Amino acid sequence: MAVKKATHPFYEKLSLVLVGLIALGYLVIQAKDVLDPLMFGFLFAILLLPVSSFFEKKCRLPRSASSLLSILLLIGFVFGIGYLVGSQISNLADDWPQLKSQVSDSVINLQSWVSSAFHINAAKQMTYVNNTTKKIIESGTTVLGTTFGAISSLMLFYVFMMIFTFFILFYRRLLFRFIVWVFDETNKSIVVDIAENIQSILRQYILGLFLEMGIVATVACTIFWIIGIKYAVLLGLLVGLFNIIPYLGIFSALLLSSIITFATGSVKDAIEVAVSVIAIHAIDSNLLLPTIVGSKVRLNALITFLGIVFGEMIWGLSGMFLSIPTIAIFKIIFDRVETLKPWGFLMGGSYEYKPSAEKDMKTE
Repeated sequence: MAVKKATHPFYEKLSLVLVGLIALGYLVIQAKDVLDPLMFGFLFAILLLPVSSFFEKKCRLPRSASSLLSILLLIGFVFGIGYLVGSQISNLADDWPQLKSQVSDSVINLQSWVSSAFHINAAKQMTYVNNTTKKIIESGTTVLGTTFGAISSLMLFYVFMMIFTFFILFYRRLLFRFIVWVFDETNKSIVVDIAENIQSILRQYILGLFLEMGIVATVACTIFWIIGIKYAVLLGLLVGLFNIIPYLGIFSALLLSSIITFATGSVKDAIEVAVSVIAIHAIDSNLLLPTIVGSKVRLNALITFLGIVFGEMIWGLSGMFLSIPTIAIFKIIFDRVETLKPWGFLMGGSYEYKPSAEKDMKTE
């Protein structure tokens, strides 16, 4: 006699899924201070794994030394980019008198326009500005304290991130064996396949982001130099760096580059820079991003945008960065677990759905 399999109604399954998601979301929010640097450490460890393996196998270094040297190379690369941007900003600081004069002229023109458009004379405008400035100065101590606290938290975050990166690189075999050991022997091949694909796809995704950033920065610098913008290199680097931030980065780059160009040039230059940034973003989002980055992750735009929104709601700016890699990890898992394949299809959905052939079932 065949044993009938117990089935649960859809609403019961949906309720369990929703309760699980709410509980998971609550735990993720509460554990942000630990999980946030841990996730970045995991991504950097995957990125640095080939470098660490090279030092360990080819240079015969112990694992601790190879892991530490890989992290030092990453820190040196980041500091190199920071030094390049900082040197350009120092050049901008040298022209502070010109910037101040340009801003003063712009304020006078703005006052004239407000006076003619809204019939508010210059005296009332200056009274409002002075009152606002006085309030800002009075709250200066609070602002400084908040800024100092934010910088301290940021530095602590970077320290934790590097520590997690080191430990994940150092204990990578132990962690991998643990993950394989947790599941049954029958699922070992699937677990190994998932782990290998997560490493490969995330590494390609991160490298693709860096490549895309370099291409966008180079194109922006070239266009700004052709236009004749004074700080073409600085603005091009800013456009490339802000381009890493999904969706919102273009607006920050557009605003910042337009303001700097207007302060050091003319309105015509600022308009040309704004149009150039929009054109670069259009080419990047429709050509570079799908070719270099999108082909590695294979997520549809709706899921990507929702992930970025929820990531910002949960973890802020870092959540926006981590949303796409996290969704990519879930998609890799869903695509390889039979009962979760519809969710993997929903996240991608770029291919035609072909249901598997049904097998004839014979009952005795």
